Amino acid sequence: MRTCKYLIVGGGMSAHAAILGVREVDAEGSIALVSEEPDPPYNRPPLSKALWKGKTVESVWRKEGLDAATLHLGRTIRALDMRDRKAADDKGETYRFDKLLLATGGTVRRLPFEGAGIIYYRTLADYRTLRALCEKGQRFTVIGGGFIGSEIAAALAMNGKRVTMVFPDESIGSRVYPAALARFLVEYFREKGVEVLAGETVTGVGRTGERSTVTTGNGRRIEADGVVAGIGITPNTALAESAGLKVSNGIEVDELLRTSHPDAYAAGDVANFYSTALGKRMRVEHEDNANTMGRQAGRNMAGAGEPYRHLPAFYSNLFDLGYEAVGEVDAGLETVEDWKVPNREGVVYYLKDGRVRGVLLWNVWDQVEAARTLVASPGPFLPRDLVGRIGGR
Repeated sequence: MRTCKYLIVGGGMSAHAAILGVREVDAEGSIALVSEEPDPPYNRPPLSKALWKGKTVESVWRKEGLDAATLHLGRTIRALDMRDRKAADDKGETYRFDKLLLATGGTVRRLPFEGAGIIYYRTLADYRTLRALCEKGQRFTVIGGGFIGSEIAAALAMNGKRVTMVFPDESIGSRVYPAALARFLVEYFREKGVEVLAGETVTGVGRTGERSTVTTGNGRRIEADGVVAGIGITPNTALAESAGLKVSNGIEVDELLRTSHPDAYAAGDVANFYSTALGKRMRVEHEDNANTMGRQAGRNMAGAGEPYRHLPAFYSNLFDLGYEAVGEVDAGLETVEDWKVPNREGVVYYLKDGRVRGVLLWNVWDQVEAARTLVASPGPFLPRDLVGRIGGR
């Protein structure tokens, strides 16, 4: 049996940030990290961004502070006993702890059929697989038109590959962007050489030798050297549920990031927390939340007792377009578009009942704090009040 003061389950960005957070408060307490992945903690955003723009794999490693923890890689915690504060992994090892952090992240959603050779894109191993296919292949199909799907399609096209995007929605990012901007993105991707098949479902993926065939709902057959699926994740809550922790769209935590057991914390993609700025519970699957929440969870495990009141931001890069966003960026809300250059540079505000719920900074930079302040403001705001408010003309 291994004994530690702090046990971290998960090996992603939140887990690494938690190590740093613990050490800011407790310089000596022993830390053990157990991760399913064979790789030590790394930055995930470069997998669909910087690594396709010339950055090396060496640039993704999160090395700071790792010597403060003992890493147990390629292992999965299968059993968790909060009464005796013990956890057991799939290799037969048992860990006794005082404080626990569940940073278990999410599992990729899968298509409703078996398909050989589909890369469900999320990990560094997935990047390595896709990069190897790119060394000899030219034709790629990307399933999904959301956050990951659009980034991977752009990345592959920028690397000279012939890319086909297939997704059931009307436009790229149609659940996030205003309708006109979403339609613009479809044409923009097409101008960049991407074949966009919007409003189509994938019904099958077969593989013969080194070539895949993607079949769509209307009978279209697409030949590809590689198939990538980016259709979202579901939070990994099974371990928490088995230990009797409260789960609802993730692992529920309080303002100190404690679960329903006072010695178990959760952070990152899997954590369902209360946002004071938005007045609601939410779960956020982006880098800023992973880093900030993970660090705060580590500090609080070590006794800091500091509420988590951060409103996370997120960002994306699509060819020569990019954005940062804060809050609820949901196309189902009322939107106010304030363009300096239509669809190229401007700010989109998302409102409900006169309150700004989210802000999309489209090719507008260094305004995240202004956006956070606006979302935290009770308002009320009329659409005319928002024109020119951020990044004014």
